[in-house]
Amino acid sequence: MRIALFATCLADTMFPQAAQATVSLLERLGHEVHFPPGQVCCGQMHANTGYFTQAARIIRNHVETFSPVLDGQWDAIVIPSGSCTGAARHEQRLVAEHVGDTALAARVEQIAARTYDLTELLIDVLGTEDVGAYFPHTVAYHPTCHSLRIAKVGDRPYRLLRAVEALTLIDLPDAEVCCGFGGTFSMKNSETSTAMLADKMSNVISTRAEVLCAGDYSCLMHIGGGLSRVNSGVRIMHLAEILASTKDAPFEGNISFAPRHVQHAESPRHAQAVAR
Repeated sequence: MRIALFATCLADTMFPQAAQATVSLLERLGHEVHFPPGQVCCGQMHANTGYFTQAARIIRNHVETFSPVLDGQWDAIVIPSGSCTGAARHEQRLVAEHVGDTALAARVEQIAARTYDLTELLIDVLGTEDVGAYFPHTVAYHPTCHSLRIAKVGDRPYRLLRAVEALTLIDLPDAEVCCGFGGTFSMKNSETSTAMLADKMSNVISTRAEVLCAGDYSCLMHIGGGLSRVNSGVRIMHLAEILASTKDAPFEGNISFAPRHVQHAESPRHAQAVAR
């Protein structure tokens, strides 16, 4: 397949390894990946904050950049982020309708129909759960709010992780509870966000997992920042990084939040105290 990658602005500016791992994985599976250079943001942050006029301009750029999928230049668009997938498939249309641009709304719908979260692309389109990955570590998975409730990826991430050779998947207590990030929510409601983060950190640390995995680096950034402050020793990695890892070519991922020599925090209560 010919697949266009929407890397997301967070990957572009802070966590490029998610996009790099996505390319590595898809190319290893025999697919052709394209990176449209005109891409910027999906407009989600602007839309969530009420700046619909500004969001509409960003969405017009997104539509122009990814319109070649409608002409058959690519077969699909992949996004390594449940949050941005949700925005591309739902929020962009709502913004276009809000500003009264019916032509844009129609174009958004057409492109959205060919847009997939990485897990959806692998399982629903490419028909594979076992991507040939090898990752000999204990992993806890955090299902982010947007991936669950807007993109609706369901159990696809779990199915992909269970198929990874040598990986031990550990249940995360209260997994479907929000981590407290929510983009600008964490800035506008910092005290509430910090309390939610403390609960999430406590649950992550209780698993004794080596790695916390998710499909959105925004949430991983939030949780990973908290875990680093308590020297938890838990690494954060995007799902794509784990799936891109093989015996011959392990994908190292992001280790900046959790050096490997650091031991786990003494207790979940310690995590809560430091996070607050």
